[in-house]
Amino acid sequence: MRLSTRIGLAVGCTVPLLVLASGWLLLQLVARDLHRAEDQHLRQRATALAPDARALLRATANGHPRAADTRERQLFSAALDVGVRVTGAGTDVSGGPRPGPSVTLPPRAAGPVTVRDGARRWRALSRSVRSSGAAGTLWVFAPDTADRAQVRLVRRRVLLTALLAAPLSGLLAWGVAGGASAPLRRLTRRTAGLDPRTSGVRLDHRPTGVREVDELAATVRTVLARYDEQAARTAEALDTARSFSSAAAHELRTPLTSMGTNLDILAGHPGLPGPERAEVVTDLRREHARLQGLLVMLRELGRGDLVEAEAFRAVDLSDLAEAAVAEARRGAPDADVRLDAPAGITVHGWPPGLRMLLDNLVGNALAHGRDERGRALVRVGVRGLPDHVSITVDDHGPGVPPDARGRVFERFLRGPDSTGSGLGLTLVAQQAALHRGSVTVVDGPDGVGARFEVRLPPDGGGLPGRRDWLIGTAGADRSQSFPKDRP
Repeated sequence: MRLSTRIGLAVGCTVPLLVLASGWLLLQLVARDLHRAEDQHLRQRATALAPDARALLRATANGHPRAADTRERQLFSAALDVGVRVTGAGTDVSGGPRPGPSVTLPPRAAGPVTVRDGARRWRALSRSVRSSGAAGTLWVFAPDTADRAQVRLVRRRVLLTALLAAPLSGLLAWGVAGGASAPLRRLTRRTAGLDPRTSGVRLDHRPTGVREVDELAATVRTVLARYDEQAARTAEALDTARSFSSAAAHELRTPLTSMGTNLDILAGHPGLPGPERAEVVTDLRREHARLQGLLVMLRELGRGDLVEAEAFRAVDLSDLAEAAVAEARRGAPDADVRLDAPAGITVHGWPPGLRMLLDNLVGNALAHGRDERGRALVRVGVRGLPDHVSITVDDHGPGVPPDARGRVFERFLRGPDSTGSGLGLTLVAQQAALHRGSVTVVDGPDGVGARFEVRLPPDGGGLPGRRDWLIGTAGADRSQSFPKDRP
């Protein structure tokens, strides 16, 4: 059912009910006003007739029939336009317009009441009268004007008006609603041909002045924009999955081949001497660890490429750095890892990503930042500056040559003796870019070792940032190498 038809039916049903309710209320108010006027008239007449009623009761009680007849005529003459009835001991006289003698009057009440005589209604007022030992009740009556023909006529006209209002108001509401919903029909026609799966055409809506229609158009545009965004994110996810499988297949080929060779040696030479067998097993364990680390790093790189803005929140970087340093101390008890981070330094970021950044920087320093004696001295610093938050990791290793500093963050780039995956520093660069920050490598303090510094905007800078590290660097040249102090 169309909206205009629904509105027409609703108005066509509601208006007659309103007319009936208003007519009923009007009739009640008119009846109350008429009763008030009648009751006031009855009280005035009862006050005027009370002396004659007392004289009539006194004459009857004293046994003076002629005087009683005279008082009765005087009572009826004074009654004028109302009916009257006097009842008492041995007395029951009535005259004028009144209910029939068969009508049972109610007990004496404090105010006027309504009594029925067949189809006719009367207003009745009782008044107690006493005189010289004689007591009785004076009743005065008047027709109930609220039930007169004029009031009944008004009632019929209200009903007729309600019957006529139903179709007329329905048709009028249908016409008005049809005109008001015209912008909505035009919007429906414009959106009916939109198919975001096959076309890039989007809704071109001009304001109509009808707030609901303009809000609906804005909602449709928002939904289509979200569809486009989700479609783009789905395409990115598919590209990331393809790149993940391609990179995994490429990088796993060499260690798997080496593991297969070692397994063939063990299977083909069951009598292999102990030292040689131990060497083969060691190679297998090393390649297994390399495969496991590579898969973990690729997974984390993929997570960073697919993270959504809803995952970012306020992060206490000092607490995060303290947790990363504590973990490094447990993993390398022979190393000297120290932290300089004032409490309460916060940034807007992705907590798992920032933890990966810290873990990989500290792990890189522990693995490749040892001095000539094999000692690892790592210093982690977190500082809050006016325009950014700085994370520094210093070591006392050989350092990074200036000509290699621009390439250390490339994917799968390893030193000649490195056993890592070549993705640790790539993850650091990814998270820095994701948080709209930067990462650089320079000489360490006093020219010894290397310093990795990450700078992050404290408010996030419109997160997230670049998210194509697994896709965009798929063609990185892994044949490049640099000194073994970096993975």
